[in-house]
Amino acid sequence: MHPVAVLALDGVVPFELGIPARVFGAARDAAGRPLYSVITCSPDGRPVRADADYELSVAHDASVLASVDTVVIAPSRGLGAIRSEGLLPDPLRDALAAVRPGTRMVAICTGAYVLAAMGLLDRRPATTHWREADRLQRLFTRVRVDPDVLFVDDGDVLTSAGVAAGIDLCLHIVRRDFGSEVAAEAARSCVVPPWREGGQAQYVRRPVPAPSDSGTAATRAWILARLGEPVTLTDMAAHAGVSVRTFTRRFRDEVGMSPGQWLVRQRTERARHLLESTDWPVDTVAARAGLGTGASLRQHLRAAIGVSPHAYRRTFRASPPSGPAAGRS
Repeated sequence: MHPVAVLALDGVVPFELGIPARVFGAARDAAGRPLYSVITCSPDGRPVRADADYELSVAHDASVLASVDTVVIAPSRGLGAIRSEGLLPDPLRDALAAVRPGTRMVAICTGAYVLAAMGLLDRRPATTHWREADRLQRLFTRVRVDPDVLFVDDGDVLTSAGVAAGIDLCLHIVRRDFGSEVAAEAARSCVVPPWREGGQAQYVRRPVPAPSDSGTAATRAWILARLGEPVTLTDMAAHAGVSVRTFTRRFRDEVGMSPGQWLVRQRTERARHLLESTDWPVDTVAARAGLGTGASLRQHLRAAIGVSPHAYRRTFRASPPSGPAAGRS
């Protein structure tokens, strides 16, 4: 099993603290065996104050950080000098000294302050909750903070925005380590969507549409069932029973992008799944995903994640790693 330690600090946010154990704990191989072992620690092994009206007991101190392949820094509302001055308190610095070189480091939400104060984010892309992004950038000017994404995968250092984005990041790690089938089953166990792209906007400044029978959800489901077939904007609007203009407006209000952009994203995602789960030639994968030709698939995959179909397949069809996955997703 891949060993993971989650570090809890005073002021820890319980929801996000529990995400790694829940998501990684749901990752199983074909025989139902767990693929990760997850332990929770505090710097000194003592209980930590939550950001609510209770304390949380942990079973380990920071010495366990020396024995794991992935360390997750849970978010906290009590970061004190880290958040105000960019400095690690000596006890926390001493605790983090146990982390072995080469350990994969992950931060959820304000956990990014800890990684930044360690110097691990210097000259690297990172994210945090959009409300904290400006402060993080001011404190740590060498970090390339992106406030508009759900998570950032920079190989051995990964960061996420707040709350549910931590789920997205953990599922992304499962997918990177063990492939999309395992990640999809873990998501199903947790009753969450199996994939939200890291580059998706954290916060869309538009009102949430009121629930309505005239929404586009049914048409989106109809499209997803026939991604390999030609589907035009006119077809979509006809299925929804409205004009193209009305359909496009409603679609943007509900999804945050145009129908065409959404369709390309879904087809690219379908192609990724087929590259992982079949031995079909690239041209066949492209056709089955509705992207037409292998050249078109290569173009869209490079635009989405920066790699070719063959490189993607080599990465995700390889044997599951025993340690942190290498390279950028």
